[in-house]
Amino acid sequence: MNEGFFEALAALGSENSVEQTLLVERISAAMLKAAQKAYPYAEDDDIRVEIDPATRQFDIYMKKSVVEGEPKTDYEVSLEQARLHDPDCELGDLVECLLDPVKFGRSIAQFAKQSIRGDLRQINREQILEKFEDKEHQLITVRVTQVDPARGTVTVEYDHTELYLSRSEQLFTETIIDGKPTRVYEPLHEGDLIKVYVTTIANRTKKPIVRISRVDRGFVERLLEQSIPEITDGTIEIRAISREAGFRSKVAVSSNDPNVDPVGTCIGERSSRISAVVKELHGEKIDIIRYSDDPVEFIVNALAPAKVLSVTIEESEPPTAKVVVPNAEASLAIGQKGQNAKLAAKLTGYKIDIKKEIPDPEDLQPEESDLDADGLPAGEE
Repeated sequence: MNEGFFEALAALGSENSVEQTLLVERISAAMLKAAQKAYPYAEDDDIRVEIDPATRQFDIYMKKSVVEGEPKTDYEVSLEQARLHDPDCELGDLVECLLDPVKFGRSIAQFAKQSIRGDLRQINREQILEKFEDKEHQLITVRVTQVDPARGTVTVEYDHTELYLSRSEQLFTETIIDGKPTRVYEPLHEGDLIKVYVTTIANRTKKPIVRISRVDRGFVERLLEQSIPEITDGTIEIRAISREAGFRSKVAVSSNDPNVDPVGTCIGERSSRISAVVKELHGEKIDIIRYSDDPVEFIVNALAPAKVLSVTIEESEPPTAKVVVPNAEASLAIGQKGQNAKLAAKLTGYKIDIKKEIPDPEDLQPEESDLDADGLPAGEE
């Protein structure tokens, strides 16, 4: 029985990522409660549980009263039997006797099992919170342990704890396959070491769930901090980030030192600093933008690399910026699938309406509502 118990104990500790010492302590407490429930008239200190993984011994003892002849209750032991445990005992003494857990009955065994499960849940909760409390909104390096090609879920391990990187939190790009736009996810394999961003710890009071991501904009922010010491020490400040994960990010930065150029410092000599971040992001482009308290200047910077001729701020909800660009720069300002304009809008907080310097003829056609019954612009003969 002991052999099977310790095999189960080792498996339980491994499955639940619980140290054996702590597990033994909680199981001992659960078995003590079960024994006390099975022998309700025994004093609390009359029952003792001994679990020793080193010698693979698991025993439960209870002090019983030594009586003459056959014992009449479970709390008594015959003098003859008692002297097998203590040769010097006498009638009326209390002698510690070995109990058989099997005799506890089914309900008591179930009670012990439920108690252990409850303790394991509590241990897991405490361990996860202790391990990840200070990791929230930070980067951690994890090892890929399993890739599920059907569901796209990736299982990773951090400090003996399994975490799950869902498909929606993985980087991807789009390519044309068989004439159709197709998402291609970053190649992840068992054994890979990757960085992930801890977005939050959910369900803290019951079963904590550590959520991780590689698409959250915080992932880019922390990667920049790791690559650029001036951000870590506060010389350069990240003011805003907008991101289309896997494609492009725009990062607005400012300097707290007039002698330090925030954009050049972040990019680094020969783009060395920003290249390290781009490599971690599997080629995702990063635009470093100079932040400005002047919304017009900030919007102009955010639309780079496109040239902007004018910006008119309109007080509306949401606030809107009418932007005029040279005709040749319009597609660059808008970007593929509107990406550049969309990222600039997210970065600045303004709805951006981009217009060409010289409108195309089709843009000058009157709206249908402005035409009269003869199909001519209203007011014309």
